[in-house]
Amino acid sequence: MTEKKPLLSVDQALEYILQAVRPLTEFEALPTIDAFGRILAKTQVSLLDVPPMDNTQMDGYAVRAADCVNAPARLQVTQRIPAGQIGYPLLAGTAARIFTGAMIPPGADAVVMQEQCVSDDDEVIIKHVPKAGEWVRRRGEDIQVGATILTAGTKLGAAELGLAASVGLASLPVLRKPKVAVFFTGDELAMPGEELKPGAIYNSNRFTLTGLLQSMGCEITDFGIVPDTLEATRDTLRKAAQGHDLIVTSGGVSVGEEDHIRPAVEAEGRLNMWQIAVKPGKPLAFGEVGQAFFMGLPGNPVSSFVTFLLFVRPFILRMQGVVDVAPKAYSVRADFDWLKADRRQEYLRARMNANGGLDLFSNQSSGVLSSAVWGDGLVEVRAGQVIHAGEIVRFIPFSSF
Repeated sequence: MTEKKPLLSVDQALEYILQAVRPLTEFEALPTIDAFGRILAKTQVSLLDVPPMDNTQMDGYAVRAADCVNAPARLQVTQRIPAGQIGYPLLAGTAARIFTGAMIPPGADAVVMQEQCVSDDDEVIIKHVPKAGEWVRRRGEDIQVGATILTAGTKLGAAELGLAASVGLASLPVLRKPKVAVFFTGDELAMPGEELKPGAIYNSNRFTLTGLLQSMGCEITDFGIVPDTLEATRDTLRKAAQGHDLIVTSGGVSVGEEDHIRPAVEAEGRLNMWQIAVKPGKPLAFGEVGQAFFMGLPGNPVSSFVTFLLFVRPFILRMQGVVDVAPKAYSVRADFDWLKADRRQEYLRARMNANGGLDLFSNQSSGVLSSAVWGDGLVEVRAGQVIHAGEIVRFIPFSSF
């Protein structure tokens, strides 16, 4: 009798998957304002100093600090400098009315906020003794010309686009979108809006997985629900392999007579990895079909959701050039007991409570998708670990994914 190989741990499986990644190289230049959500292809440097000149942080009066050592000091107001206008040199014994963001005039070395001043016709009474540099933003204080502002592999969010614009970058090189084909196996599956016949269930995984792929900026081809036959599965695999970087399936990866994913992948390509010591999600498959990689996820809704976060997400991120693909985890107090040690690494759905601890969803079954909606994230439970209330556990918020 052939001895069964031990299941790969989560860490071993993830390391294997990430080592297989072929990073995307093709990129396009997009107007910066249109690059939201895309992945930066090349590191960007600043074209200028930010701010480009010394300017004021406050509405008030630009002064020479030496003129205000004996407060209150009465100074003649000789000019008015709104933002976007340039003042002229400030003479000794004078002040300039200045507004937030305006350039500090030559000769001035401090700004006194207007709340500390009293206007008196063409003069101002300074009631505060300023220090040189007070309320002045120095040229290059934020960014200096030539400094790296965004590194390749960065996902471009609102702040990143604003930063690029602040240094004058009108366009950005972004990687092309990963091309992902998806299909779902199971004769019992129906689509919302269709009549639910006896024994049928609605295909929630189609919505969950395509939503997750959309959130990662993928270009998706959805081949829909595939009949539970080896021939249909092989035919769809061949089609999905054409022009895609990755094929993601849901269901059919177990060992039942109606589970055709594994033999279909082995017939059309090769299966490099199958079954992981993870709960939920043990029957996870990884391989290649043609030029496309293949990842077969379990059919149970929570198993499909969790294995996508743990394995598909980091694979796609690494494909896009992201080096650190691990989600941020936090040490949080468990306000629950988990006394059922398992030989697999488990991921429990939990959420933060008002006391800063974690509550556990009452039903941790792999078919209860409501646990993922109720929860804020996943508690990672190592193989053989039990948890007692009050202990500190490793918590991965869904927002980290």
